[in-house]
Amino acid sequence: MKIKALIEQGKKVDMEIDVNGVMKCQGRVCVPDVPELKKMILEEGHRSNLSIHPGVTKMYQDLK
Repeated sequence: MKIKALIEQGKKVDMEIDVNGVMKCQGRVCVPDVPELKKMILEEGHRSNLSIHPGVTKMYQDLK
């Protein structure tokens, strides 16, 4: 059974769906295993004005 269905049935899972419809696991956004989507997210993170950073750690924390 899919996780979304379990959540909707009120079953206990480590996942939740927030008010915006975003699925999260322990407060972290879950990104489906879709290579094109992952690539789009990373590219957007690098193009963003917020991506100007002094090191990899800040970029990781911003995207996290």
